[in-house]
Amino acid sequence: MENTSSVVGQSEGIRLPYFSEAAFLLSFITLSLIIGIMVFSLDVHILLIGSVVLAMLFCWRCGFNLEQQIEVMGESLKNATGAMFSFLLIGMIIGVWILAGTIPALIYYGLDMVSPELFLPAGFLVCCGITYATGTNWGAASTIGVALIGMGIGLGVPLPIIAGMIISGGVFGVNLSPVSDVTILASATVGTSVSNHLKALNKVNKVVLVLSTVAYYFMGAFFVGTETGGTGHIGELQTTLSQTFDMNLIVLAPIVVTLALTFAKIPSQIALFCGVVVGALVAGLWQQNSVTEVFAALNYGFTDSTGSELADKLLIRGGIQSMMWTFSLAFIALCMGGLLEKAGFLGVLLEKILPRIKSDFSLVLTTLCTCVLANVATSEVYLSMILNGSLYKGVYADRGFKPEMLSRLLGEGSMTSGMLLPWTTAGAFMTATLGVSPLVYAQYAVYVWLTPLVSLLLVAMGRTLIRGEATEVSRKQQESGVPQDAEA
Repeated sequence: MENTSSVVGQSEGIRLPYFSEAAFLLSFITLSLIIGIMVFSLDVHILLIGSVVLAMLFCWRCGFNLEQQIEVMGESLKNATGAMFSFLLIGMIIGVWILAGTIPALIYYGLDMVSPELFLPAGFLVCCGITYATGTNWGAASTIGVALIGMGIGLGVPLPIIAGMIISGGVFGVNLSPVSDVTILASATVGTSVSNHLKALNKVNKVVLVLSTVAYYFMGAFFVGTETGGTGHIGELQTTLSQTFDMNLIVLAPIVVTLALTFAKIPSQIALFCGVVVGALVAGLWQQNSVTEVFAALNYGFTDSTGSELADKLLIRGGIQSMMWTFSLAFIALCMGGLLEKAGFLGVLLEKILPRIKSDFSLVLTTLCTCVLANVATSEVYLSMILNGSLYKGVYADRGFKPEMLSRLLGEGSMTSGMLLPWTTAGAFMTATLGVSPLVYAQYAVYVWLTPLVSLLLVAMGRTLIRGEATEVSRKQQESGVPQDAEA
């Protein structure tokens, strides 16, 4: 609560919200978004604007005037500038890489290399590996992920299943990668080392990785060909692609350059921009498109018809304009998240709940739930991790847990749930990049939802609880009935 108090105390007349205010506001926002979207199919943008207005009214009751509220929302947007700019870069990449023949070539050659039945487990492990090595699931989804979608649709696998597989591999990689910003943030927030954090994660993730791979194998065996009635059309699709684009290997240069820069730990925005530039050059020089056509692809995406319905379904996409729905959604959600975070609504709620939590299982369950709640309210995975890490750090220390116990739960709660909510920046990005909403692909993102469930099950069994040595001695003394002073 120290962080919240210091923020609120910066201006005279500003107070912390009452528990009843925090409980009502967070409950109302959560229920209105879930019911509005899932039951009444209402537009999420308008629901979020209504939530922003309600949050502003409650902030006004807490002493924030309009100017201060606008400043808070502006600060939230400022902190997310890099992510917002990435939306535009990804739209440009998809459009120009299709025009350049990069994505068509990946689909063309990939269909020859991967057995249809092994497509889903192989794609999942590829996404795991690339994201682990690069530390970014956004970059992996927008590069190899887009190509995997083309391959999967070509094999007749439904799009939501392909998207769920890509998301699963991305979450595994970004959670376990030592160079991931999620890993570094979770470790730094609770005050543990990256190596200890990763060791803690491995206690759960090894089990989930095996279960997810097996699940995708059976999904692949069942779903291949269900969208297209089989795989006999693959030759026809490859013929269409080879007739429409020059399949010279030079067209793979944009993705090679982008991944190489990402592997070299160059900032993702720079790597993506370089991918745009190289893609534009390839589209102009090798595919013989005019400057006007290249610029049109950057803004509006690939729009030319190939004469094949399936090929058009794969290729007509991308461009800056295709990301505007996502961009505006993230803009509104970040405004709401900034208000709720700065006013301290989540902190006030937890301050009342935490003293009533007695068992280890209840503490872990509450932590995972509030990670989800923070994502619902703030729409930002990183903010959810920082908030929950700050709020629970002292609680876990008082109960004798090592810091990596909490850092592990931040990844298992915040990172996973952030990918399954359509109004978070992560969920909105994946919607625009993969072409399907989290509400549709969530059930197929096996690794994502299985991770917290397996974690809870292991905790309930008394396993994966990471305590300090002193606490273990104390616990054994209590179980044997020997007073701590007597043994000393």
